[in-house]
Amino acid sequence: MLYYQRGGVNENISNEELIEGLYEALDRIGPRRRVIAVPPDITRFHSRAGILTEGAWRYYGAGLTDVLPALGTHTPMTAEEISAMYGNTPQELFRVHDWQNELVTLGRVPSSVIRELSEGRLDFDWPAQVNGRLVNGGYDLILSIGQVVPHEVIGMANHNKNIFVGTGGTEGINKSHFLGAVYNMERIMGRIDSPVRSVLNYASEHFGAGLPVLYVLTVVAQEDDGSLSVKGLYIGDGFECYHRAAALAQEVNMTALDEPLDRVVVYLDPREFRSTWLGNKAIYRTRMALADGGELIVLAPGVKEFGENRTIDPLIRKYGYIGTERVLQAVRENRDLADNLGTAAHLIHGSSEGRFSIRYCPGGLSREEVQGVNFQYGELGPMMERYDPERLREGWNRLPDGEEFYFIKNPGLGLWYEKSKFEEG
Repeated sequence: MLYYQRGGVNENISNEELIEGLYEALDRIGPRRRVIAVPPDITRFHSRAGILTEGAWRYYGAGLTDVLPALGTHTPMTAEEISAMYGNTPQELFRVHDWQNELVTLGRVPSSVIRELSEGRLDFDWPAQVNGRLVNGGYDLILSIGQVVPHEVIGMANHNKNIFVGTGGTEGINKSHFLGAVYNMERIMGRIDSPVRSVLNYASEHFGAGLPVLYVLTVVAQEDDGSLSVKGLYIGDGFECYHRAAALAQEVNMTALDEPLDRVVVYLDPREFRSTWLGNKAIYRTRMALADGGELIVLAPGVKEFGENRTIDPLIRKYGYIGTERVLQAVRENRDLADNLGTAAHLIHGSSEGRFSIRYCPGGLSREEVQGVNFQYGELGPMMERYDPERLREGWNRLPDGEEFYFIKNPGLGLWYEKSKFEEG
């Protein structure tokens, strides 16, 4: 059921209006005794999920007993990040999702379903796993908050992904990411439906009936002047809220280009992007826009590592971003990568497949480290001076020496694609 909806390309929903919409929906569902909020982490800082989470705490008071950021495999948030994103929400309410432990398996999607969705490429079942708190915590409301935006693994982020991946476990995260990578990212990015989404929908329909989830979904876009505005808020307990939000996200978060781009410069906000695991959105979201032989320059002042934990980081350093065929061969030949299919998927996603060059300019990685994972290296200082994010405008820019390039200030907010690539996908 859809409890609240407001959205459109010309909307600019204020923070106060977001809270009003949330409260209208919460009034409609009736009183709740024990509530847990499941918002995204700092990597979705601009989603407005922090404001909505604080609003839920103010609405329920002591009835909101827990806040479980949907970390997936990300690094747990610091106290400073929690304060910056969630405002006055009490820090003692926050729990850390352990994606390797504290899990409950609700059921398993049969291998026959995965085989069909992967067009015969994969032959494993998939575990519908969630953080044990969601099952055993005695909640009569799970408030799943987040932003719908183009996504490399599933097509459009959020909805039941926030639950089954954001609070999921090692096996489910790895297999879902690998399914998306093997199916081919270009066939998934920006699509409302995808093989990975179908797996999660199967899990919701067959195993998720006992979870009292209410989805609170935002759609956020960047205006021509670089400011951000909320274009949509959709709240419901089924699939309709997702489909409406995703349709709007296709309108406001996707930039169609008539011709491919020869040079793209992407800036990664250091508050959001500390690793290539996260920062490679610069690659995912532009790969369908870059011309063969083109160049992607990634300005990454906050990037100081590759993976966000002690399992993933060494694997990225060992194998590097080497493209689909070499990654698949490495999976066949190496147990460590075969046991971490999510990392294998990431290595596929983070490659240009040899079509264009990727020059990373990190604040906390050496030249040797960057080149060791198959990227080109750029000195951050000189590159930030030449491509000053504060002086560039979104889209086309021309420097005094005549260099032309396309600038993107926040790759997490959209998808840029050359029209024929999306039509072919």
